[in-house]
Amino acid sequence: MATPHVTKAVIPAAGLGTRFLPATKAQPKEMLPVVDKPAIQYVVEEAVRAGIDDILIITGRGKRTLEDHFDRNFELEYYLAQKGKETELAEMKALAEMADIHYVRQGEPLGLGHAVSVARKHVGDNPFVVMLGDDIMVDDGVVLTEMIDTYAHYGRSVVALSEFPASEISAYGCVDPEVISDDLVQVRGIVEKPAPEDAPSNLAVMGRYVFTPEIFDALEQVRPGVGGEIQLTDAIAVLLASQTVYGWVFRDGRYDIGKKLDYLRATVELALEREDLGPDFRDFLVELLDKRGLR
Repeated sequence: MATPHVTKAVIPAAGLGTRFLPATKAQPKEMLPVVDKPAIQYVVEEAVRAGIDDILIITGRGKRTLEDHFDRNFELEYYLAQKGKETELAEMKALAEMADIHYVRQGEPLGLGHAVSVARKHVGDNPFVVMLGDDIMVDDGVVLTEMIDTYAHYGRSVVALSEFPASEISAYGCVDPEVISDDLVQVRGIVEKPAPEDAPSNLAVMGRYVFTPEIFDALEQVRPGVGGEIQLTDAIAVLLASQTVYGWVFRDGRYDIGKKLDYLRATVELALEREDLGPDFRDFLVELLDKRGLR
């Protein structure tokens, strides 16, 4: 039987964003601008580039602006048309038409695993992608496309992995890998936030996943952990008992905009890459470094 195509993505975006208070008191962290686009738009655009056309965003209280952002705004469109701003008008229309975007609320903040489980009715028996709403990848969808291709080849779940020093590995889920190639491993085990001395490798799970629908059955078996949260890592460990799981190793292009330093790095680096901003912004940075005696 042919492996089903991956056409659905789930983007959990129900977190409170406490690391960015007070900026996130009245707006979702996923709507924080990175240059001139909210972070979650980068995630949606990445999904579309990888061939995804059905996107479910898991929201929570105070996240209505997420829905408004991807909806039509006829008053704005009328204003842009009247002012002859055709480029901006086309951009606003394309934003609302890039994919079929749906929303469902996670009633309680019970962890990433619980947020994914809320998508079961929408996803059904189909394979699907999970993309964290505060992780942006600026690689033209290459990593996600490679992960989907790996799923198509093996018919099994695939998680994104990246190397981290031992001093940082305790902040992530960590896998016990069996190397298949430079970019691909088979996951033999997975543990959430291990102490450096207990980590099975230096490969940490990042915010991109391709799942078979059996992950939902695994999530039902997971018991709440610290803080009453259901961990997605624990569900992957359960899934490993019945199915092979693969890991796709990547090295560049990720920004965790839930961290202030990474958010600033993303803003600077992405601005430098822009043709309309890069040259002038680069000159400003050089002048600033000289003025501060940092160069």
